[in-house]
Amino acid sequence: MSFPKYPAYKDSEVEWIGEIPVGWNLLNGRRLFADKKISAQSGDEQLSATQKYGVIPQKDFMKNEDQKVTLAISGIDNFRHVDEGDFVISLRSFQGGIEYSYYKGCVSPAYTVLCRKNKINDIFWSYLFKSRLFIDEINASSEGIRDGKTIRYEQFGKIAFAIPPLPEQQAIASFLDRECGKIDALIAEQERLIALLAEKRQAVISHAVTKGLNPNAPMKDSGIPWIGMVPEGWEILSLNKVVRNFVDYRGVTPNKVESGIPLITASCIKHGRIDHSIDPVFITEKEYNRRMTRGFPRVGDVILTTEAPLGEVAIIEDALISPGQRMILFKLDENMSSFYMRAYYLSDIGRQELRSRASGSTASGIRADRLRASAIPVPPLNEQKEICAYIDRKTSAFESLEQQIRYELNLLKERRAALISTAVTGKIDVRAQSKAIAA
Repeated sequence: MSFPKYPAYKDSEVEWIGEIPVGWNLLNGRRLFADKKISAQSGDEQLSATQKYGVIPQKDFMKNEDQKVTLAISGIDNFRHVDEGDFVISLRSFQGGIEYSYYKGCVSPAYTVLCRKNKINDIFWSYLFKSRLFIDEINASSEGIRDGKTIRYEQFGKIAFAIPPLPEQQAIASFLDRECGKIDALIAEQERLIALLAEKRQAVISHAVTKGLNPNAPMKDSGIPWIGMVPEGWEILSLNKVVRNFVDYRGVTPNKVESGIPLITASCIKHGRIDHSIDPVFITEKEYNRRMTRGFPRVGDVILTTEAPLGEVAIIEDALISPGQRMILFKLDENMSSFYMRAYYLSDIGRQELRSRASGSTASGIRADRLRASAIPVPPLNEQKEICAYIDRKTSAFESLEQQIRYELNLLKERRAALISTAVTGKIDVRAQSKAIAA
């Protein structure tokens, strides 16, 4: 759907804004918002911290049941007071724009609090502060720190904004609420389809690796509640019966360099594959030879993460890699298929088996001895291969459909972002539409 432009424009002389409608003004951030530096006084009121808004009163916080209290905090003399309607900047995490505060309370020194100097439309400014154009502009003006960038009021205050009259702010806010609401509904539907495909994929894998392909096969009790009944010709074995060598890389801290032999960190193992581009770090050949004294990976070996996260699995496709910390390499017995083992640990059943033997309150991990003792249902080798071929056939159709859905999902998100950016910078005129809706 196309939208009309304003009758006349003028050059803003601001690169990220471009032309603006005649009648709009230009003001920098410090003319619009003040940096709130008042210390919070908590009195006897209980305070809790959130990752998103810092610290807010418990009684106000619990109005939003979808969010979680993550930390109790005391000693807040240097914290900044937040009123409902203020905007909050996280100094060191700025990928999602500036947050609007729905609460009263306070935030830590890791946040900047912006309070308005004049009457504004909160919804319009919420959209503007979340627009990709604005986020790119403030990131470009931010200061570098060791682990990224820091956003301070000084940087925000220098940024120029195109300001429509208040009625137009209200019209743009209403327009974006309406149009973004339509797009959000479509996005939610696509995300539901992706979740449904994931459930179907899991069901196919879990059923195949525990029940086999013959619906008429005689069954027996595995003795493990989450595995349940298995075909009579299968065995329930511990891993140490089907893995001839466990190579444990945990506890060895690698020295990372900018180029060399790929170091595979735990975050690189996703969806049954190794993707080094997720965390492209390397080690030297000397470091590689020192680390690999425990055992060199070979094509066809299976690698499993043992914590943070637990249970991600992949098959080695390129032997010239160095497994990082928190992972164990399996060199399998000749009667065990690496593809079947990967399928088992990709299933809910296999991951439940790992979780049942894991320990740790915050980040679950599994000890090597408990991993060796963990159970796996083992069909005859020829049946393992048949099961893997079946899983590949069934899930390839799901993967193709998911790729198409994700493509459409990305288009919707791009359309939403583009609509917000064009509306808040005056590239489209939505006043007539808002009047028509109101009428």
